[in-house]
Amino acid sequence: MPSWQGRSRGNKTGFRIFVWVLRTGGVRPAYFLLALVSIYYFLFSWRSSRFLYAYFHRRLGYSAARSVISLYKNYYRFGQTIIDRVVIMSGIPHHFSFDFDGEEYLNQMVEGKQGGLLLSAHIGNWEIAGHLLQRLNTKMNIVMFDGEQSHIKEYMESVTGQRSARIILIRDDLSHIYAIQEALKNNEFICMHADRFLEGNKTLCGKLLGEPARFPAGPFVLANIFSMPVSYVFAMKETALHYHFYASAPKIYARSKSGGPEDMLNDFCKQMETVIGKYPVQWYNYYDFWAGGIAVDS
Repeated sequence: MPSWQGRSRGNKTGFRIFVWVLRTGGVRPAYFLLALVSIYYFLFSWRSSRFLYAYFHRRLGYSAARSVISLYKNYYRFGQTIIDRVVIMSGIPHHFSFDFDGEEYLNQMVEGKQGGLLLSAHIGNWEIAGHLLQRLNTKMNIVMFDGEQSHIKEYMESVTGQRSARIILIRDDLSHIYAIQEALKNNEFICMHADRFLEGNKTLCGKLLGEPARFPAGPFVLANIFSMPVSYVFAMKETALHYHFYASAPKIYARSKSGGPEDMLNDFCKQMETVIGKYPVQWYNYYDFWAGGIAVDS
């Protein structure tokens, strides 16, 4: 089964070109260049394109023509998220605007000194969401796979600067579990994605868009064990220069050996379906998400 490998695509030279265009001409010329680059991925990235096409055609019920057009839009939108990240996090002058729905829920969590789990997916622009969360007067911890190639990662950090949030890398020695536990003891926020897993990791089975699929068990089990408030957050691109931030009301899932993680997964799938319904081309999932979904790892 083709699976996600935890690595991002692209090369250092390409990033350098886009950064130069951004600094000399701004966002609009960079978007124009991106429209041309996206054609390349649209034409020659069939390994990922076939899964995207199946998502649009089979899961969303789009016609063949609309699925092909949506496939190109997905690559283009994904490129925009990278460009927007560089612009906002590096201080390049811009005219981006933002709407906030549910920010009061996160402020209540901060004021209650509970900390909690902010759960999201590879939908919209997580880097922008993390930047916007700096508005909250609390510490952020982002749990993630170290998937960027080292030379790209180093260059991007030299452009945008180090992330203000603490990064907790998922490692085989489980050291990330202890780091998460320590952050929760300090009533800090834990930010995680819950729509991808590496082969061999424990998973839970949920239903998304009418079909069973596997999700990483980690976020759901952690929330259940620590009985921490959970809010689902997304930052979605609505126009070229406008983002909409969403956060759901926090919910604590009862601590139990059964029921809690599954209830949370069910809620997460509903949240994903709502966001996908509004922004179908902004789910950046480039492998067969539903393959083997019925099998549940224990």
